[in-house]
Amino acid sequence: MTAYIDPSPDNWQSFKNLPRDRPIHMLNLIKFHEVAQYPAGHPDHGKGITGREAYAVYARGFRSVAEQLGAKMVWQGELECVVTGPDGEWDEGFVMGYPNSTAFLAMVTDPAYKSDVVAHRTAAVKDSRLIRFAG
Repeated sequence: MTAYIDPSPDNWQSFKNLPRDRPIHMLNLIKFHEVAQYPAGHPDHGKGITGREAYAVYARGFRSVAEQLGAKMVWQGELECVVTGPDGEWDEGFVMGYPNSTAFLAMVTDPAYKSDVVAHRTAAVKDSRLIRFAG
């Protein structure tokens, strides 16, 4: 099974090639590690934090950066069952709205996001999909 945590260079370039001046929605599908995979040397390494718990830490930091850029949660719900597709593939799903892709790019390049926040996502996520839709 191939896992996807970060965008491939080709997918990232496709994102950047799309118009940057219109609202977008980003569908997030997340599968968590049972135990977060922090690298050696990280303060949370070896603490037995679950992937879901590490993602909650990420989400708090993410929201503080994203909200400053005008992003907001559009939809989030508790997964109940899979109707089409394999059961257990995803643990969480939500849609974030951004005023434009420039705001999204500003978020992922924000120094606080890059240095303090994203490490929790990387440790938490076993697999993911991030899919852009016109807003």
